[in-house]
Amino acid sequence: MKLAACAFVFMLTAATSFAQEHPAITALPNSVYVGADGKFEAAPDTAVIQFDISVQEDTSAAAYQHASKDTEQVRQVMRENGIEPKAATIGFFSVQPIYESKPKQKVIGYRVTTDVTLKLKDFAKIGPITQQLADANVSERQTLNYTLENIDEAKNKAVEDAYRRARNSAETVARASGRTLGELSYASVDTFENQRMPVPRMARAMSAMAGAAPPAPTEEFTPQNVTVTAHVNALFNLQ
Repeated sequence: MKLAACAFVFMLTAATSFAQEHPAITALPNSVYVGADGKFEAAPDTAVIQFDISVQEDTSAAAYQHASKDTEQVRQVMRENGIEPKAATIGFFSVQPIYESKPKQKVIGYRVTTDVTLKLKDFAKIGPITQQLADANVSERQTLNYTLENIDEAKNKAVEDAYRRARNSAETVARASGRTLGELSYASVDTFENQRMPVPRMARAMSAMAGAAPPAPTEEFTPQNVTVTAHVNALFNLQ
């Protein structure tokens, strides 16, 4: 007796749908093939702040000195909030000549650019750090994103949920056909983490606002949960 069931999962991530392809499995006699989705939600444990330092001067030496000064202000902001500068990471550092418009192609200046990423476990420090960076006027862009660093445990729980659903479906098919569900013969697993777009913040625009500083944009709000989705395909024997 051949019984087969197929399921397709569609993930909606950043407004784009992706179809999950399942492995080609030939259902064996006295077996049932099922697929199911599962998920697990967890509160994020890490805030990721990213910002750039970009300056332009007439000479490369002047641009480098300006960038060094701005970077030292960043270090000071971190120290004032009890964070060692080595906790932050630099993704790239570039020095580029700036040319005037064609046809002369004359060098009119130099731009030094770097980006910094800071991960925080203490969410209470997000508001003060982002505001002080804005007040220091060292960056034109800040982004904030929340993530779950211990993602493996969340993936395991999502897989457990998907497998439980798959087995329930297989047991239903077995009962409906007057059979008993046997042992697991084959399984495949796929897991996905929901992608959240970083929240952009125009740092220099905020620092230019007159009057008393308003509460930080993140204050009193709860970070969005991280959702991990799993899909399990399983082949069970029938007794």
